Amino acid sequence: MKKIEVLIENIERVIVGKRKAVERVVLALLADGHILIEDVPGVGKTMLARALSKSINLSFKRIQFTPDLLPSDIIGVSVWDEKEKKFKFREGPIFTNILLADEINRGTPKTQSALLEAMEERQVTVDGITHTLPEPFFVIGTENPIEYEGTFPLPEAQLDRFLMRIRIGYPEPLMEKEMLDRLEKEHPINIIGGVLEPEDILSLKKEVINIFVDDGIKNYIVELGNEIRKNENVYLGPSPRSLLFLMRVSQAKALLSSRDFIIPDDVKDLIIPVFNHRVILKPEAKLKGITEEKVIEEALLRVKVPIDEKI
Repeated sequence: MKKIEVLIENIERVIVGKRKAVERVVLALLADGHILIEDVPGVGKTMLARALSKSINLSFKRIQFTPDLLPSDIIGVSVWDEKEKKFKFREGPIFTNILLADEINRGTPKTQSALLEAMEERQVTVDGITHTLPEPFFVIGTENPIEYEGTFPLPEAQLDRFLMRIRIGYPEPLMEKEMLDRLEKEHPINIIGGVLEPEDILSLKKEVINIFVDDGIKNYIVELGNEIRKNENVYLGPSPRSLLFLMRVSQAKALLSSRDFIIPDDVKDLIIPVFNHRVILKPEAKLKGITEEKVIEEALLRVKVPIDEKI
């Protein structure tokens, strides 16, 4: 799909050598979901969010999560207007198109939960009054690995709101050298412009929904989810919401590939980033060195791949 390719290529002018990470962020946006990036500082998480917003001419705001951050600092607060003798709602930074929830796991659970309604229903409720968020609304959460001190692990309900969890990782040496070359004089984020408009994203989202999904693919997704749930090493498996997310982002992947239908490879390519933060292992499984990715890969081996005339 030419429009999506143009968007990805424009972001790659800033984020060098990380095509898959950039692609997955864009797919999450088109699938009407949100994305969580878990990685060490300095690999480009914030810059990726900024490059995306500039490439689509969308409003962008960043919230730095800290232990003393309050829900009202995110959502907003009602303030008494002395002139009009009534309370007026003062919008918080959540009223934007792209929200970077930076180091989200440094915020307290109470503050983290302030995002739940916004991410699911695209609205916030303050003092009994509902306020609709801008469209599109896309949350990019970043977190440091849980090994770092001063972090609060995201609860399952919060994790389940994120369509995918990905890692960017360090670039290959050649790509790192290219990054230094590009940054020698001026940062590319200062010179890239918009290549799409917000209306283009809304239109592409509609196209994603219209991508054909064969019953065989739907059954494949359901069987994969159930295979993971019944694994003896799994305490909590992927939710029904995650099955829908996997189908939706696979539709976005098909659109990127200029197809009007999903193939099994779309599902296989995206199942780990969609499921890896939703699979909760039993403590004894972790002691054995079993990982969420390994459990998902075992399910892929056990579940029969559907065969269709289109595929």
